[in-house]
Formats: sequence, C-alpha cells, structure tokens
Amino acid sequence: MPSHDRVLPPLSRRGFLTAGTAAALALAPGPAWAGPRPFGRYGSPTARLTPKTLYVHPAGRGDLTSVQAAVTAASGSGWTLVVAPGTYRETVAVDATRTDMTWIGAGDDPRAVVIVYDNAAGTPKPGGGTYGTTGSATTLVQADGFTAHRITFANDWLRADHPGVSGTQAVAIKVQGDRSAFHHCRFLGHQDTLYADSMALGVLARQYFAHCYAEGDVDFVFGRGTAVFEHCHFRTLSRTDLSSAPYGFVFAPSTAGANPRGYLVTRSRVTGEAPDAYYKLARPWVPSSDPTARPSLTVRDTHLGPGIDAVAPYANMSDSFPWQDQRFAEYRNTGPGAVVTVPENRPRLTATEAESHSRGAYLGDWRPYERP
Repeated sequence: MPSHDRVLPPLSRRGFLTAGTAAALALAPGPAWAGPRPFGRYGSPTARLTPKTLYVHPAGRGDLTSVQAAVTAASGSGWTLVVAPGTYRETVAVDATRTDMTWIGAGDDPRAVVIVYDNAAGTPKPGGGTYGTTGSATTLVQADGFTAHRITFANDWLRADHPGVSGTQAVAIKVQGDRSAFHHCRFLGHQDTLYADSMALGVLARQYFAHCYAEGDVDFVFGRGTAVFEHCHFRTLSRTDLSSAPYGFVFAPSTAGANPRGYLVTRSRVTGEAPDAYYKLARPWVPSSDPTARPSLTVRDTHLGPGIDAVAPYANMSDSFPWQDQRFAEYRNTGPGAVVTVPENRPRLTATEAESHSRGAYLGDWRPYERP
C-alpha cells in the first residue's frame, strides 16, 4: 500500500506523556479529525471499502468507538478495521480465530492513532495476583496474517510512578501469529516494548516490520519469533534511576534451538538519548521454559549510534548461557557504535555467509514487502 506519511520530528513515549494528547499527536483541526471525512480515503460506514470493513471512531462517527469492540465484532477471517485519529486507552486482544485481519490508521502519520494502556508485569490484577509480562501487553496478536499500517502501539507505565513494583516489564504489543506485518508503525515503552514471539515452542511465527520505530531501555525488542526489521529506527532512552552503564539492551532474542533464523535487522539505525556507550546492542534470552534455546540475531547494513558500546556490544543475561555460544552476527554496519576495537567481541559474517541473511531467506514464500 502506498505511504503518505509526513516527516515529523521524533516524539518519544515520554514526550507523548508530558506534551498532552493533541500536541503530542500533532493533531490540529482538519479533514481527517474534525471534518466530514474522519476516515480519509478509506471510506466510511456508508461507503465501505468492502463488506468486511469496520470503522472505529472515538466520538461515535464510526461503527464502534473502541478497537477491542471492533475486533470482537469482526469474527472469522479477512476483516479490515479503519481506525480514525485519536487515543484509544484500552487493551486489545486478537485471538487465533481472527485470521488475516488488517488495521489501518486513517491519519497520515502513525502518531495520529494511538492504542495505549499502562499495565506492567507487577501490576495487581483485580482478581488477585499480577499480570506478568504477557498479561501486561496493551495489544496482543495471536492470529495469523495480521497487518497494521500507521498505528502507534504504546505502554505508558513508568517505573517512577510505581517505586514499589518489581515487575517492571510493560509490553506495548505482543505478536505471536505467523505472517504478521507492520508498516510505518510505532512501538513505545521502556522495558519489553515489542514482544516478537510465537504461539508455542516449535511453532514458526514470521514477522515483518518495515519503516517502523521502536523505543525503550531494557530488552525492548525481544522474543522467539522469526522477525525481519527493515528500514526501522530503534531509539534507546535515558534513565534517571541508574547512575552507570549499561542502561539497557536493544535486542533480547530467545530463538528456539531448532529454528535456524531469529531476528534480522537490516538497513536500519539505532540512536539514543543516553550517554555514549551506555547501551548494549543485545543479550541472549534463554528462558526457563526453553533451556535449549539458541538466540539468533543478525544486524547488517545498519547505522549504530554512539550510544551502543562498541567495545563490548553484547552481554550475558545469565552466565550459564554466554552470548558467545549463541547466534549473534553483524555485517557491514556503520557508525560509532559499529567500530571494531575488540574483534572477538564483534562476530561478523563473511560476504558468502551474509547471502543467507536476507529478508527472503527469513520469510520464505511470504513476501509482505511486495506491493499487491
């Protein structure tokens, strides 16, 4: 689908919280929001794109006023949700039966449509206990064939507001379905922002992120999925609760040992607001549920800013599973965070090896990067 995104200055989740909704989302009176066509070029309830298109508008000018209500109404396969500009403070779950669903943000910029909530792993549940990492997710996608265009997925839980909570993981979105694609989307959080996973150990979940933005601090892109990140921007956040490095880790894959492909980051960039060398590029996550995992991450043709520790860009999550035993590799990266000063700390692919680390190799017969 052609993009009509405007180029706007970066706005972090922290800016979203402090600037106020209208200012942060760059919303002003205009046809897409206040005029006669809140859904822009995507039709309306009286002129649907298809019989299986539903329209969401927070002020009641669509079929439904919440994203979850629209998902619930869209039972079965092949539905499209067109979401009008606005902030949708809710949790949303797309179960495995709602396959081949597409969400379209009707604004010209992904900041116009925001789905946000503020649960953390340690947040008490109404019925007792806590939510846990998965339960903290603002959006959960379990269905195969899910696609999103120009939407911001956020979790605005903050450590500073909850000093007594130890479970600080706060997921913006957890994606488990196969053939899940995100185009021009934003993922905002701090710890565990983007959970690119699968439904179960041994189940393949291919995911594609194109022209997306993700920010956070600790392991803010993590999970078991086979995911390609192309032309994406990863931004590391500063921290006021720590006085020394490292502030955090960009990637924490937990790829199953039998899966030859985990995360591929290509033609992207990593920037940040933290001091130089205060972030690690990655650490391997070998969860207790799968001690045979061999996390896999390849970062290639990507600009690594000065916030990445060039001397030691990788670290252990557990000394029992050293990063050197995992499948980490780099190829033709640039920037101050990519400078090789200690060669044994920068595993690099040869040109021949790099040929098998492409979006085609990772995604197989599924080609979400091709226009229909």
